[in-house]
Amino acid sequence: MTSSVHPDWAVPGSRVVLEGAGFPLPEDGPPEVRIGGREAHVVMASSRRLRIVVPQQADPGINRIQVEGHSDEPEGTVLVARVLAAGIHQVDSPAFDGLGRLYVTQSGGPGATTSVPLYRVSRDGTREAVPVEIANPTSLAHGPDGAMYVSSRFERVVYRLTTDDRVEVYASDLGVPTGLAFARDGSLFVGDRSGSVLRIGPTRQVDTFATLPSSVAAFHLAFGPDDCLYVAAPTLASRDVVYRLTPDAQVQVACSGFGRPQGLAFDRTGALYVVDAVAGASGLYRVNVQTPRPEPALVLSAPGLVGVAFDPEGGVALASNDTLWRLDADVRPYFPPG
Repeated sequence: MTSSVHPDWAVPGSRVVLEGAGFPLPEDGPPEVRIGGREAHVVMASSRRLRIVVPQQADPGINRIQVEGHSDEPEGTVLVARVLAAGIHQVDSPAFDGLGRLYVTQSGGPGATTSVPLYRVSRDGTREAVPVEIANPTSLAHGPDGAMYVSSRFERVVYRLTTDDRVEVYASDLGVPTGLAFARDGSLFVGDRSGSVLRIGPTRQVDTFATLPSSVAAFHLAFGPDDCLYVAAPTLASRDVVYRLTPDAQVQVACSGFGRPQGLAFDRTGALYVVDAVAGASGLYRVNVQTPRPEPALVLSAPGLVGVAFDPEGGVALASNDTLWRLDADVRPYFPPG
């Protein structure tokens, strides 16, 4: 019998759906299901569909799913992420530098200054403190000059972190700066969550590029291969959209149907990945934004995500407010030519 798993990426503790036919329904409860040899909790069962919780102790990597009494062969597989770091505080996506090191934040509450506001995390989970003073580091972007750029929503500043771990003010008086993204010409775009998308030119002049509804959390930014800027700006509405800002500052709806869209990233094929953190439907979605009516497809199940980033050597970094995971999938980021 052929079964399918949706989605087939997950973090421990999240839910996946197994679809097939003829699943056993014992009188004394749901069927016994194992993921990677570990017993998995079944939260919904029918003869054609099982909704299953991935065990917290599931091993990272590919795990086979087995339904007792249904088939001697695995029903399917799920790729499980591993915890890379805990005890962080993310507001937006993490960011890789040119050496493949992942930068994450210890953002803290409003106005708080933590002893270690930034960390670098290697692929094996080794965490290194970055000895700088930044209040409420919020969003990160790797610049074309090799430096890491960090916004502070409290100080209304974007900092430039040099390769020798010195910080300098790159631009100031930026409202409530959250999301960051670099355009192909080297301009840095900044999401002021109070309702503006700002553009900082290569000579550091600042102008308002576009106006959007304000966000209750943060603006999240990413440039696509079409040279358009994509923006998530979650509100208190029941449903939110991802915006597309064209090079001439037209504001369009790129895709819809999200409850609380947050971190954004493009892969090398030009697909947009969107973190949605709405209760009950949290996870990572893949969207072909070049189609006339793009439909988001859930590719990873995870509770409470805020950000996503792709390793240049392959792999997916996922961040909740306090935990960083790595999924060893063959996904690589989009890099603009030049």
